[in-house]
Amino acid sequence: MTNKFSAPMTYRDAGVDIDAGEALVDRIKPLAARTMRPGVMAGIGGFGALFEVPRHLKEPVLVSGTDGVGTKLRLAFEWNRHDTVGIDLVAMSVNDILVQGAEPLYFLDYFACGKLSVDTAASVVGGIAKGCELAGCALIGGETAEMPGMYPDGEYDLAGFAVGAVEKSRIIDGKSIAVGDVVLGLASSGAHSNGFSLLRKILTHANARPDQELGGRPLRDAVMEPTRIYVKSVLAALAEHGDAIKGLAHITGGGLLDNVPRILQPGLAARLHRDAWQMPELFTWLQQNGDVDNVEMYRVFNCGIGMVIVVPADQADAIAATLTQHGEQVSHLGEIVAQESADAPQTTVV
Repeated sequence: MTNKFSAPMTYRDAGVDIDAGEALVDRIKPLAARTMRPGVMAGIGGFGALFEVPRHLKEPVLVSGTDGVGTKLRLAFEWNRHDTVGIDLVAMSVNDILVQGAEPLYFLDYFACGKLSVDTAASVVGGIAKGCELAGCALIGGETAEMPGMYPDGEYDLAGFAVGAVEKSRIIDGKSIAVGDVVLGLASSGAHSNGFSLLRKILTHANARPDQELGGRPLRDAVMEPTRIYVKSVLAALAEHGDAIKGLAHITGGGLLDNVPRILQPGLAARLHRDAWQMPELFTWLQQNGDVDNVEMYRVFNCGIGMVIVVPADQADAIAATLTQHGEQVSHLGEIVAQESADAPQTTVV
């Protein structure tokens, strides 16, 4: 049979560079090594990652969360900013499992592209490792997929998941929240990773330049500021104040108006006071340049509050002091009240 090809075909001819993948693994290993913690039994390089359930928990319950970075990635591509979206990726999952009282244990990521750039991928994974360090969890595995024809040049997709553990008796579910409790808010670092489809539309509508100044720094820096990770400060507050923390809500897609009700029982509502916190300049700029009304702002963006905590009124100051001591900017947002009717909103900003 006549060979139709002048030379044997290789995987590289088809668009997949195995050598580049191996080079990326070599770049990732020292980054992952910095995130190791007790419990890791086998990490990067194996077919599966092994982690031992913490022995100090009498009735450990595993809590898992998965997420991506959303259309914030489009700005990462356009502005060539790949070093922080990995932090966003970790933050979205670890903050989610934190609200049930879970300590994040380990994280795995999925990075997919059409053609692998080792430098870009290493920059992204470097951010993931940094996020894991901030959360105190181990980066113990992941997947890098080079798939020619699936993604345009220079673009990639990113997803990940975190697993944590909590003592069964210490799970936070919001069921003890009652009228009169105080709602605390922890400041966000910016838009985090939510509302970017609207944010990007406003940027286009305003003909905004990434290097234009906003609040004394380039707009690109304000927009791409990575999601704040609340793990260490909230775990410290849980360790010191125990059952006093009744409910936690991570303010992601849906903003304040849709996320706070997720921890409230029927018949309860959260009344938040607009003058209780300072809305960061980024959100003021977005609202003005997009002509976005207040309700839409509170439903799409975090508006400066990345985590909400519900606590008893007589312990609010002490808990706020602990959180402040651990680096958080804390606001007394409002209080829990009786819901006006079954179809009335469970969160209002007045």
